[in-house]
Amino acid sequence: MEWIASPEIWIALVTLTALEIVLGVDNVIFISILSGKLPADQQKRARTLGLALAMGTRILLLLSIAWIIKLTEPIFEIFDEEFSGRDIILLLGGAFLLAKSTFEIHEKLEGAEGHSSARVAPSFASVIAQILILDVVFSLDSVITAVGTVDEVGVMIAAVIVAVGVMLVAAGAISGFVDRHPTVKMLALSFLLLIGMSLIAEGFDQHIPKGYIYFAMAFSVFVEMLNLRLHGRKSGEPVHLRAGYTEPPGSEAERRPPN
Repeated sequence: MEWIASPEIWIALVTLTALEIVLGVDNVIFISILSGKLPADQQKRARTLGLALAMGTRILLLLSIAWIIKLTEPIFEIFDEEFSGRDIILLLGGAFLLAKSTFEIHEKLEGAEGHSSARVAPSFASVIAQILILDVVFSLDSVITAVGTVDEVGVMIAAVIVAVGVMLVAAGAISGFVDRHPTVKMLALSFLLLIGMSLIAEGFDQHIPKGYIYFAMAFSVFVEMLNLRLHGRKSGEPVHLRAGYTEPPGSEAERRPPN
């Protein structure tokens, strides 16, 4: 229990927790968008389960640090470019994120409305499966950051648990805000495109400092907040995006407020 009295450990815990929260923002955005495709009474459960899976994935990876380190060792080489297990995961994850984000943007703008009786409505299991795939990619980036920041596995796990707890509290508010503002949803999807591209760049050993990416995202959010404030002073309805799932008019689920 000597670590309790160590200021270095507490500083490391606070620093790593802050980093995990920042790195988890894109994970929360993705989970919020996917869970929004489900009926209202399933959305909160999907967000909670998605973040619980993210925490579990991170902890399992932290307990397998030796395997994580091996992931950075080259496996094969193409045109003088070495590729490791980490590179392959990042490339596949980045490509999936680009494809998924592009599909979501198309579906929101030009897709068909879905209803409870329609087959376009995604199942709970399919949404969780998609969340799990991206949890692995986001967790790998998060764990590698943790390993490079702190030496104590216990501190890493504690930071992950605290960060996920904060994200669990904020997920509902983020999801509701994104759903209420169509332009914010499009902006969030564009962020996922940006993150997907950065993952692919990382897979080719082209490091893009995270500060640049998060500054671009933060600046875009700031400008959008100004736009929303200005729009609030004007009359008119916001653009209506097509939803993958909508309850039939007058249904009980439609009358319930979203989680």
